[in-house]
Amino acid sequence: MFSSLQTSKQIGTLMCQTTRTILWQPAQAWVQARNSQAGLLLRVGSGQATYHSYDPRTKQHLINYGVRMIAAKRQPETAQGWLSSREIRERGYFGGEVSELNLLAHTCCHEFAHLLQYSAGQRHYGSVHNRHFYEVLDQLHASGGADAARDFLAQQASEAALPLSRDVFAIPTPHQAKAQWQAGEPVRFGRGSKQKQGRIVRVNRKTCTVEVPHQPRNLLYRVPFALLEALG
Repeated sequence: MFSSLQTSKQIGTLMCQTTRTILWQPAQAWVQARNSQAGLLLRVGSGQATYHSYDPRTKQHLINYGVRMIAAKRQPETAQGWLSSREIRERGYFGGEVSELNLLAHTCCHEFAHLLQYSAGQRHYGSVHNRHFYEVLDQLHASGGADAARDFLAQQASEAALPLSRDVFAIPTPHQAKAQWQAGEPVRFGRGSKQKQGRIVRVNRKTCTVEVPHQPRNLLYRVPFALLEALG
């Protein structure tokens, strides 16, 4: 696991380079025409959180790529639960093909679209993935910006001898994923010290309700299909 996270952190550094070189540089003048002091910070975080934020005091945009997010998107069994996977399939980005390379390149575009959305004054509390956001994201793909980001990321990974596969993930449909589970089945979810074990008490449309032994009262968790592992 440590090796996987180390590799994912290196890939995250390349995602930062891709975002700055391919996405930020062509858009910088447009952003700074609306905010002359605006700048961009990019970093790889130690957890799963991946986000864009803006600090009005320093006038800096920040895009954080979580190393555990990167690790999750490199495996088909953990990639399917992310919004970026659904966006690729449902909106036809990169031909609708979900792969490690496509997912991580699209993640760069997704977070950068939030930066452009904010700069245009179209990001509001409770309205983040709104119509304007998807107009920006669609344009990044239609204009060739997303393809350029993917090509740059692939080239940098190749030069650094880092694995970044183009193989398309075989992601089950929601119906297929649901059919894998049944009530009463023992399962586990989570990683490391946060891993929990229990039994499925209900199979929902996209999740399973899992009962985990706990004192003084058992706990119930709604767990996405992709995060469950069978026991036994």
